Amino acid sequence: MTSLGLAQPLSITIGIDPVAFSIGGLEVHWYGIMYVVGISIAAWVVTKIAGRMGADLDALWDLFPIAIFTGLAGGRLYFVVQDGITDYLKHPGDIVAVWDGGMAFFGAIMAVVATIFVFARVRGISPWPLFDVISVFAVIGQMFGRIGNIVNGDVIGAETSVPWGTAYTHPDSFAPLLNVPYHPAAAYSILANVVLLGVLYFAWRRYRYTGVTFGTYLIGYSVTQF
Repeated sequence: MTSLGLAQPLSITIGIDPVAFSIGGLEVHWYGIMYVVGISIAAWVVTKIAGRMGADLDALWDLFPIAIFTGLAGGRLYFVVQDGITDYLKHPGDIVAVWDGGMAFFGAIMAVVATIFVFARVRGISPWPLFDVISVFAVIGQMFGRIGNIVNGDVIGAETSVPWGTAYTHPDSFAPLLNVPYHPAAAYSILANVVLLGVLYFAWRRYRYTGVTFGTYLIGYSVTQF
């Protein structure tokens, strides 16, 4: 049973099961679905703008599967280390269970940055146009990932009484307490990324030097984490 609506005074209730559906014994989470959707849409967008940003489209297509794999691996491993690696070592299969949620975006960024440097060196091309394009990819992808966080209730702020506070009612929610309104930190992050996307566009239009968009992204991403 899922629900999303206004229930408590001055709050929004979210009663969505974090598990979208099951196939046999495999549970597929909304968070994982949003990752797939985000990657797909972000990939489509950046292939449309890659040429104008100075990136070689053929190189970008070759990079995509490698960067997606290393990004998911880096994001998952960073999450596992943060979450407490001891329990995962007892059940090693859970380490690769990305469909079960649990990713750290910062880990994905570090892995993809390293991947692009190595890829560009092997191909004998400049990495900076690729960094510029991947910056746009990252912003769009994270916005969809945050939708998954909203469903999960795993990226929230302090308890609040503001009208847009979110209270989780589903027993499998990741929120610490049910029926208690919290600041929707994941929703704030989506809004911040919309602004950041606009800033990246301005930086690209205003300064046509390769690497500027990527540098702007790193600064903007750092700011949005506070």
